[in-house]
Amino acid sequence: MYDANHLIRQLRESSLGREDSVFARLPDDSTVTFGALFAGAERMAAALAAQGVQPGDRVAVQVQKTLQAIELYLGTVMAGGIFLPLNTAYTGPEVAYFIGDASPGVVVCDPARQDQIRAVAGTAKVLTLDAAGHGSLRDLADCQSGFAPVARAADDLAAILYTSGTTGRSKGAMLSHENLASNSLMLREYWRFTAEDVLIHALPIFHTHGLFVATNVALFAGAQVVFLPGFDADAILQAMPSATALMGVPTFYTRLLADERLTRERTANMRLFISGSAPLLVETHTQWEARTGHRILERYGMTETNMSTSNPYEGERRAGTVGFPLPGVEARVMQGGAEVAPGETGVLEVRGANVFQGYWQMPEKTAEELRPDGWFITGDLARIDADGYVTIVGREKDLIITGGFNVYPKEVESLIDDLPGVLESAVIGVPHPDFGEAVVAVVVPTGKDTSAETVKAALAGQLARFKQPKQVILLDTLPRNTMGKVQKKALREEFAELFS
Repeated sequence: MYDANHLIRQLRESSLGREDSVFARLPDDSTVTFGALFAGAERMAAALAAQGVQPGDRVAVQVQKTLQAIELYLGTVMAGGIFLPLNTAYTGPEVAYFIGDASPGVVVCDPARQDQIRAVAGTAKVLTLDAAGHGSLRDLADCQSGFAPVARAADDLAAILYTSGTTGRSKGAMLSHENLASNSLMLREYWRFTAEDVLIHALPIFHTHGLFVATNVALFAGAQVVFLPGFDADAILQAMPSATALMGVPTFYTRLLADERLTRERTANMRLFISGSAPLLVETHTQWEARTGHRILERYGMTETNMSTSNPYEGERRAGTVGFPLPGVEARVMQGGAEVAPGETGVLEVRGANVFQGYWQMPEKTAEELRPDGWFITGDLARIDADGYVTIVGREKDLIITGGFNVYPKEVESLIDDLPGVLESAVIGVPHPDFGEAVVAVVVPTGKDTSAETVKAALAGQLARFKQPKQVILLDTLPRNTMGKVQKKALREEFAELFS
C-alpha cells in the first residue's frame, strides 16, 4: 500500500515481512518493532490529515527526541506533507520567524511551550508532544487506524530544513523525496549497513545528521538502533559491546576519549565510527585509533546536500580530510570562474541527486548559490589533492560550527550591537577542544557599566544556547583595514589559544 509514496515506499521495503523484528531499543530496555513504528506513523499521518494537512502543507516540529517524533516525521511524509524540524534550543522569537516564513498548517511543540507557540502560530493548529511521547497529537493519533500513504513523486518536497544566513535571515533548504532517498540508499551501500547492524543513535533529530543520515540509513538497511535521547557517555559505552556502529560529531569522540572505560575490549564488536557536522582534529583521530584500534571515518555534508563526501570504508581514512566525493556526487573546487588545479584552494561546489531544490521563497538566493546546471556553491573553501581526497580548509564566509551546529556571526552581532552601552561587536569562532569551535564575542563598550557578564545575560533569552558566546572580550577598538572593514582574521589569530 506504500507504493505511491516515493520516500516512504523505499524506507519500508527493507523491513517488509519483518514486522516483529526490533527497530529500536530504548533507554528503559523496551523495544519498538518495525511493524509498530510504521503503524504508529500511519496513525500520525491520519491524525495530521484529520487536522486538515494537505499534500504540500508544512508541519513544523519543535519537540524532544522520541520514537513518536520519528513516527511524526514518517507520518508527515505519508500524509504528503513537508516535515519542518526545529532545533529544540530555539527561542520564541526564533521560532516565530520560522513559522512566519514557512506558514505551516500544523505546529507540534512541547506542552510547556504551547502558549508561547500559539501566540505566534497565526492560523496554524498547535498540537503537543512531550519528552515521553505523550500530548494532544499522540491522543489524536491513538484514535486513528491505518492510513494509505498519499502519492508523492521523486521531485515532491519531503522536508524543509532551515540553515542560517550570513545576513541573519535563515534560509529554508527544500529537500525532495529523491534528495533524501538517493543519499541514504547510497550511504547504506558505501558504509556497508545491513540488517545485522546495531547503530547507536545519540544524535538530535532536528538536524540532517540524526534524522536523514542516522535514521534513514538504519531504516533503509533494516538495521536496529539503540535510540538515546542525546549524548550519554554511560549509555553509549554500555551499548558498545552489542552494537556495531556509532554516528557522532567530534564532541562525542573527545568526551568518550576522556572516559577510561573506552578500551579496545569494549569496542571489539564495533565495526564503524563515523564523524561529521564539524571538523575532527587530527589529534582526536590519532588518540581514538590508539585507544580502540578503530580509525574514525570522517565525512562531509550540508543541510542543502545531505552527505557529499566520505572517507572510504575500505582503504585509507586520511585524517584531516573528508575523503572522496560519494558515488553519484561530483565535486570541484572553483576560483574566479574556473576549476583550480589539484592541491589548490578555492570554493567547493557539488552536484548530484543529493543536492536540494533551492531555498524556500528565496529565488534570488537560490540563483546565487545553485547554478542552472545543478552545481551547488557550498561556500566552503577546500582543496582536492592529487589522490582525490577533499580537505575543507576554511569557510568563504564567517560561519562558526560549534558542537556540530552552525552559528552565523551576523545574527549574534546584531543583538549585541543593539544593547545599551555597546558601540559595536565582532563575533568569531576560535578552536575549542570539546566543541571544535567556540563562539566568542569581541565587544567595544561605550561605558563602564558594560561588562562581559551583562552582555551574556542580555543574550541568554534571545538566542539558543549553542549560539551564545562562551567568552565575551572587551576591547577599545576593533582592528580594521584601510577600507574600514573589521579584520576578523586578525581577531581569530589573536584569540586562537583562548581555550587551549
